[in-house]
Amino acid sequence: MEPILGESKRRVCYFFDSDIGNYHYGPGHPMKPTRIRMCHSLVMNYGLYKKMEIFRAKPATKREMSQFHTDEYVDFLHRINPDNAQQFAKEQVKYNVGDDCPIFDGLFEYCSISAGGSMEGAARLSRDKCDIAVNWAGGLHHAKKAEASGFCYVNDIVLGILELLRYHQRVLYIDIDVHHGDGVEEAFYTTDRVMTCSFHKYGEFFPGTGEVRDNGIGKGKGYAVNVPLRDGISDENYQSIFQPVIKRVIEWYQPGAIVLQCGSDSLSGDRLGSFNLSMRGHAACVQFVKSFHLPLLLLGGGGYTVKSVSRTWAYETGLAAGVELQKNIPNNEYWEYYGPTYELDVRSSNMTDHNTPEYLQKVTESVFEFLRDKNAAPSVPLQDVPKLNHDDEDENELEDIEDKDKRRPQRLWDKEKQNENSLSDSEDEGTGGRKHRQNHKISSSSSTSLLIENGKRKRSKSKSKSPTTNIDSIQPISSTSRVSNVNGDETEGINVEQWAESIQPTNESVLPTTNINLNSNVNGDGDVEMIDSTAPTTITETGITSQTPIENVNQDPIEQVQERTVDEGVLSGTTAGDLIAEGA
Repeated sequence: MEPILGESKRRVCYFFDSDIGNYHYGPGHPMKPTRIRMCHSLVMNYGLYKKMEIFRAKPATKREMSQFHTDEYVDFLHRINPDNAQQFAKEQVKYNVGDDCPIFDGLFEYCSISAGGSMEGAARLSRDKCDIAVNWAGGLHHAKKAEASGFCYVNDIVLGILELLRYHQRVLYIDIDVHHGDGVEEAFYTTDRVMTCSFHKYGEFFPGTGEVRDNGIGKGKGYAVNVPLRDGISDENYQSIFQPVIKRVIEWYQPGAIVLQCGSDSLSGDRLGSFNLSMRGHAACVQFVKSFHLPLLLLGGGGYTVKSVSRTWAYETGLAAGVELQKNIPNNEYWEYYGPTYELDVRSSNMTDHNTPEYLQKVTESVFEFLRDKNAAPSVPLQDVPKLNHDDEDENELEDIEDKDKRRPQRLWDKEKQNENSLSDSEDEGTGGRKHRQNHKISSSSSTSLLIENGKRKRSKSKSKSPTTNIDSIQPISSTSRVSNVNGDETEGINVEQWAESIQPTNESVLPTTNINLNSNVNGDGDVEMIDSTAPTTITETGITSQTPIENVNQDPIEQVQERTVDEGVLSGTTAGDLIAEGA
C-alpha cells in the first residue's frame, strides 16, 4: 500500500453494514450482495481502515424512503416476504416485483441498509465531515417512484441527492454503469438543480433508454447528458470521451457536489455487460472525478462477476484514500476465490471495439452542442429551510425507538449460512439477466406498460400513475426528527425535481452514525474489532453496535443524538423537477 505521489490528503468516510452479505436474491439470480462483503474483506486486509473512518449507517426508515417513493410502494416493500407473497399478487404486478426483482427474506431491511448508507454519506459531505463518502451497497439507479426495476427496489441515489440539495445549489450525477441510469434521470428530468450524465450501452439492451438527444424537458432541458456507447469499448476509447465530456460539464455546470455511480458491470468479462474496461480503466474515471476536489459520493451499482467487482471497488477505495494497493491479494476469508492469479487486477480481453473514433467524436460534439445552448449555470437563492414542529404522535415513530440491537428478523438469523451460489459466477446457475424494457410488457391494467408502435416507445395509460417526484412542494421537518407526516395527512411521495427546487442550503444536524471502534477485539457475533493500528491483515470485518437513544432529560436532544435531516411534509405526486422549481 503506497501513497499516490502528488495526492492531497482527502478525508474519507466509508460505510459498511455486515448484514448486507446475508441477503440472497435467489438461486441463479446474477445480483449477489455477497460481493459487498468480499470487497470489504479486501479493504480491511489491505489496511485501508488506517486511512479512513468507517461507519455503520443507520438504516433508512419508511418515512425517509417516502421522500421519493410513494407511501403505498414503500409499505408494500415493508410488508411483503416469501411467506405472504401470494396475498400481494396484484401489487406484485403493479410494482413490477417478482421477476427480475424477486421477493426474498429481508427485502426491506436490505433496501434500508443500501439507502441509509447513501443518505448518511451525503449528510456527512454536506456537513463538511468528510471530502469523499463511499457506500458500495448503494448505486441502485433503476428504481422508480413506485416501481422496482433492474434488480433495484429503492433508489438510494435519489435519496442521497435530495440530502445534498439541502446544502448545495447544484449536484452533478455521473453514471459509469453499463446500463443507463434511467431511474435517477427520470427523477430529475425537469429540474436544473441536478445534472445527470450517463455513459452506457444503448440499443437492444436494458433498459432501452438514454439516447443522446434525451436531454431533459422544461426547466431541465439541457441538464440530462446521455453518452450512448457500443459493445467492446476499450480503456483508451472510454477515456477519450469520458474525460472531455466530464471536464466540460463540470466547468460549465459548476456543481457543489458530485455523485459517482461506479457500476462495475462495465468491466471486461461481466456476466451481463458488454464493455471491455479493465480495472484500471474503470478506476481512471474515479481518479479523474476526484481530481476536481469537490465533495464526492462514491456508490456501487451493477456488477455480476463478483470476483471482478470486489477487486475493482477495493482498488477504487484505495484511490479515494490516496493509496495504491499492492498487486498481490493479502490473505482474507475469500482468498481462494481469487485464484488462479490471486492478483488485484481485472484485465481487458481481445473483444472487438465497435466504437470508432468517428462515432465517439460525433457523440462528443452532440453533447457539447447541447451545452452551448445554455448560457450559464443555474442559480438558487440561499436561505434557511423553515422548521416544522415534530409530531410526537406519529404512528411511524416506533421505527426510530425500536431495539437497535436487534438488527434483523429472526428468520434471517436462522438463515445465516451463506448460500454457496452467492459466490459463484458460473453460467449454469441460470440465465439471469434483465428483461429489455422495450420488449417486455407487463400484462395488467393497473401497471404502466411500455408499448412499441412504429419504432417509438410509448407508455400506456394505467390506473396507477407513477408521477415523478415534485421537489418544490416539500415542506421540511424539524432538526430533531428524521421524517414524519407532520399533521397526520397522507403523503404520496414527493417529486424529486420539485424536491431539489424547494430544498435550500440549511444548517442542520447529521444523522447519527456509528463510528467503528478500532481498539477492540472479536465480539460474540464473530465480527472482528481492531485492537490497534497494527491489526493483522486477517481482519475482515469491523465490530460495531448500533447507537441507542440517550435518555438524559437534562441534555438538549440535538446534543444527545445528531441526526441525518430530511425535509418532509404533505407531498403532492409530482416530479422532482417540479419540486425544485417551486422552491427556487
